[in-house]
Amino acid sequence: MTSPTPFNTAFFDLDGTLLDHFAAIHRAHSHTRRHFGLPAPTMQEVHRAVGAGVDAAIARIFAGHDELVPRAIPVYKAYWDKTMLDGVALLPGARELLEALHAAGVRCAVLTNKHGPSSRIVCGHLGITPLLAGIFGATDTPWLKPQAEFTAHALAAIGAEAATSCLIGDSIYDARTGLAAGFPCHCVTTGTHGEAELRAAGASGVWPDLFAVGREVFGLWKCSP
Repeated sequence: MTSPTPFNTAFFDLDGTLLDHFAAIHRAHSHTRRHFGLPAPTMQEVHRAVGAGVDAAIARIFAGHDELVPRAIPVYKAYWDKTMLDGVALLPGARELLEALHAAGVRCAVLTNKHGPSSRIVCGHLGITPLLAGIFGATDTPWLKPQAEFTAHALAAIGAEAATSCLIGDSIYDARTGLAAGFPCHCVTTGTHGEAELRAAGASGVWPDLFAVGREVFGLWKCSP
């Protein structure tokens, strides 16, 4: 690190930001659709469906079959609980960035619309929990991103302030969360939305990966080739 980071706290989204879980998510949606005699969704359809919480994703995947959604949700969740760790992996730069920020004294935490208990299991499985001050997800509170109450809860829980915080994400929901919370959201294009969509949603910056975020947002690795 060649310059002090401008933030004391960094929140991170999970899917598409810190980790690649889309194979498992697609597998669970495919299982659920087939359970009801419907064809599996494409990966593109899954990408478009996720981001606002699992119940909303299932409703989108079952668009046109709304009557099945209440029955599909428990089918999906039961399968997910059994298979969620099959194939999950950190995205390039995730561990390196978390370790560097932790060493620099920056509090890192997860703020995600992914199921909270599942998020904590996955982070533990991938070995990043010791680098995190908190992991906040769906069902942990009454709120989801981009609601400002969700972010306020996470800030209070880890003793952080919005004025010295930022969010790193990959979706329009993350960009809108930053706007609602009053702090910057820098986005990567490794997840569900492209650069134009992210900028239109209010992202403070858009980067190709977490290594670029580390260099350009946090001032890390400036001497690296």
